[in-house]
Amino acid sequence: MEATEIRKLAALEDTHWWYRERRALLARDLRRIARSGQRPGAALDIGAAGGGNTRVLRAHGWRPVALEYSEDGAQVARERGLNVIRADARALPLPSASLDLVVAFDILEHIEQDDQAAAEITRVLRPGANALIAVPCDMRLWSAHDEAVGHVRRYDRAGLLELVVRAGLVVDSLWSWNVVLRPVAAWRRRRSTGSDLDALAAVVNLGLSTIITAERYLPVRALPGVSLMLRAHRPA
Repeated sequence: MEATEIRKLAALEDTHWWYRERRALLARDLRRIARSGQRPGAALDIGAAGGGNTRVLRAHGWRPVALEYSEDGAQVARERGLNVIRADARALPLPSASLDLVVAFDILEHIEQDDQAAAEITRVLRPGANALIAVPCDMRLWSAHDEAVGHVRRYDRAGLLELVVRAGLVVDSLWSWNVVLRPVAAWRRRRSTGSDLDALAAVVNLGLSTIITAERYLPVRALPGVSLMLRAHRPA
């Protein structure tokens, strides 16, 4: 992702409906992990950008490290007081079986060799530890936005499942997100000429936030959405 897009994301992520809901979903999964009996431990947030998800991990008692490829993203995270390393997701500078959790939200689609990144996620996880992954889905939604933010691809369910299983992880759950607003996203993407990471009028942001929050309680996870989310673990 270009430096300007990273700075834009960092400025938006605290208030923008998309990023707020993604943080809420991450928090929900962290609570689920806690209920399973796993204590918070060492965690890695791959592609952390401004560190919004890294801060969620820290707030839930994890010891997170924000990993960023770009200097701009790493600098933003440092400015927010986070523990940051600059590195390539295809060659994580961490010992094997050293982490209790890896979060990779909206990063695999930026990497040509996504199989290498997936294999690295498996390598650094301890047996039984979890990975939380999110990617944009459906090449029919491909647009100028994807090009502007440096996407290589959008995934379908079968492709994401194959990638993760081939890397050695066991998939616990795979579901669609941003289903209700998919028609709006498709309409906007057909007309886009660049990134849609823009500030919204407060009333629009509130309305979209209300809709996406309501989706948590609707039986739509098997329907086509804008993103795919996946929870997996490294087998013991």
